[in-house]
Amino acid sequence: MTLFESTVNIARPVSEVYQFLNNLNNHQQLMPESIQDWRSTADEASFTIKNMAKLALVVESRIENSVISIVAADTPPFEIKLQWLLAQEAEYTSVQFTIAAELNMMMKMLASGPLQKLADHETQTLGTILG
Repeated sequence: MTLFESTVNIARPVSEVYQFLNNLNNHQQLMPESIQDWRSTADEASFTIKNMAKLALVVESRIENSVISIVAADTPPFEIKLQWLLAQEAEYTSVQFTIAAELNMMMKMLASGPLQKLADHETQTLGTILG
């Protein structure tokens, strides 16, 4: 698995950050402009990455105020898992977002840049929305 990680510190209680991330309807706000045809419920989301692929995601597991794990709901072009790790620090919540993808050498060359940009974009946008 290839990992793409991004972190942000948010000056809010961990429970508020968890409540936002716990609902996949809110994740549309975190996505870049290249995401189209967004459809979601609290537990599932599907969308198209402009000029690339269609993805369907589902929440695999939750640990309140700590972890949200999201996996592909159908057969994606490659195995992918998204995970949000939350930790309450003294005056802020530490948020780590990880995209784990099973990429062959060709896919790694094509997808590594966009996947890292996606991870960074989502955490930066989360910090802007909740910051």
